[in-house]
Amino acid sequence: MTMGDDVSIRVAAADDWDAIHRLLSMAFHDVAEDEMRQVEGSVYEPERGLVATNGSAVVGHAAAYTRELTVPGAILPAAHVTLVSVAPTHRRRGILSRMIRRQLDDIAAGGREPIAVLWASEGRIYPRYGYGLAAQRLTLSAKTRELALPGSPRDKSELRLVDPGQAVGELTKLYEQLRAERVGWSSRDDRWWRFVLADNATLRRGATELHGVVHDGPDGPTGYATWRTKGGWDDTGPTGRVQVHEVVAADPETYASLWRFLFGIDLARTLHATYLPVDDPLTHLVTEPRQLGTKLQDGLWIRIVDLPGALAARRYAAEVDVVLDVTDGHFEANTGRWRLTGGPDGAACVPSGDPADLACTSVELGAAYLGGTSLASLAAAGRVRELTPGALNRASLAFGWHRMPAPLQIF
Repeated sequence: MTMGDDVSIRVAAADDWDAIHRLLSMAFHDVAEDEMRQVEGSVYEPERGLVATNGSAVVGHAAAYTRELTVPGAILPAAHVTLVSVAPTHRRRGILSRMIRRQLDDIAAGGREPIAVLWASEGRIYPRYGYGLAAQRLTLSAKTRELALPGSPRDKSELRLVDPGQAVGELTKLYEQLRAERVGWSSRDDRWWRFVLADNATLRRGATELHGVVHDGPDGPTGYATWRTKGGWDDTGPTGRVQVHEVVAADPETYASLWRFLFGIDLARTLHATYLPVDDPLTHLVTEPRQLGTKLQDGLWIRIVDLPGALAARRYAAEVDVVLDVTDGHFEANTGRWRLTGGPDGAACVPSGDPADLACTSVELGAAYLGGTSLASLAAAGRVRELTPGALNRASLAFGWHRMPAPLQIF
């Protein structure tokens, strides 16, 4: 018997959740608290979970949520892969590979989701399974007294404090109005809004309850922000911290007004935000961008499951006609030469017998899929090969988008 032959993998059941949550808490070094078990269980889909069992013990798990993802020019069903872990007693037995490969096969067999998306606990893991880094993010650790937003603050009557849970209808309406144009945003049904606005003691981690503010325009709300604060004092006075949760705005005036409010909260000296797009306009609004304390981190990873379906479903910033020679280590159906034609109004991707213009693997196509990683930069790293002179620049321009993807929420 080889290592791992005593471990079987099956579809999860609802009554597996307690054991799964204990496993995840251990793997991610969290305390297995009832509050979080209930919050995370509220969006769990057992029929999309895979458990690895050794006897009666759950020793591995991987799951997916059924949600949509905004991509350049379209909204697509996308498997939101999550809750992946293996017990420390069962590492190095190939359990993770078995789960992820079966999960990919299940996604493909479902026939609805041409892509899968995830947040990686460690970036070295998922390229092995065909995922490419498609969206990076900015984090802020700003010194609020060292910067300002130019211009005089608008009438504060435009800003209205709300309880986020009570104002969920307004927040949902704004989110849905903007979602189609915000690459990287995921759909949120009622369950997901309850999850996003969950406000128990574990999530607060010593900070306050979740606060909210809505910006009202002449025709109704045009934006909102949610945040927590954490008080502090030292010998020189207050050292409070503002922890920004989300900022959503329909126009530049609203965006500036919400950030001006957040930077001006009394008794705070630092502001922290975790999920901002790389091209966030805030860096062009503040008087001293260096004081934002920005750092670049990875965000969304994309796996192309159905290559012709995925490439035909999104839109392209410029007209493109290119033959791609693609290698996929898992999906044989994706391997081969494909002619991609398209532009801002539509696209098609079909098998081709013509000579290839570019050569890459499915990992690179996943990385370029949201328009956040250019094919040209991947080529500079030696990961895309140009076979027809000039094809790289044209394809790289087409795969880009007018705004960088915005990985707003971890899942």
